[in-house]
Amino acid sequence: MLVAAAVCPCPPILVPEVAAGAGPELDAARNASLDALGVLAAARPGLLIVAGPAGPEERGSFLPGSAGSFAGFGVDLTVRLGEAPAGAPAPRRPLPGSLAVGAWLLSRARWDGAPVEGFGVGESLATDLCLRTGADLAARADRVALLVMGDGSACRTVKAPGYLDERAAGFDAEASRALGGADVDALTALDESLAYELKVAGRAPWQVLAGAARGAGLGGQLLYEDAPYGVGYTVAAWS
Repeated sequence: MLVAAAVCPCPPILVPEVAAGAGPELDAARNASLDALGVLAAARPGLLIVAGPAGPEERGSFLPGSAGSFAGFGVDLTVRLGEAPAGAPAPRRPLPGSLAVGAWLLSRARWDGAPVEGFGVGESLATDLCLRTGADLAARADRVALLVMGDGSACRTVKAPGYLDERAAGFDAEASRALGGADVDALTALDESLAYELKVAGRAPWQVLAGAARGAGLGGQLLYEDAPYGVGYTVAAWS
């Protein structure tokens, strides 16, 4: 059963070593993300699952101790998703970027609570399959927490990765309202096609959260909402 969730953005520049000189611009998002992880720790889950967008070869489960690297961004930094069980070989399947950012956040927060696993969510996964996946993840243990990684639209300004789309601000506002209010129905209703057009990386992971949270009776709190670099970033905590 889902007992808590944290929703965080997953751009690599959230990691200061990757952001370099731009690091301070995302301090508020980093701090809010760490506050959201504090809510997860307070819930004392028996299992923490980090879920985030993943490419075709990165979908599915990742074992505790799975490693992710930021070498592709010119940074000699490797992070791990919790610790592999004693005596078990280190997992060899590398983390997708979103889960690597999640692993970095957990390291920054000095997570030492429940075991940590990962789940890569295909960005094009249909809503009904997202909901089913979320329900399956929530059933993994008596007390499950989710760290859900995902960005909003990439079309908020002319300098955004997807250029300016006038529909982006409205989509992000509704998504942030739903995430901040733990509104499962509103998350379920997010438009798949529009999300694709607006380059929303978080749509599928957010709907996985909706599937996991249905019936759990969680309340939400919006901790951060902004669009630096023209990309919508939201941080929320559910408990």
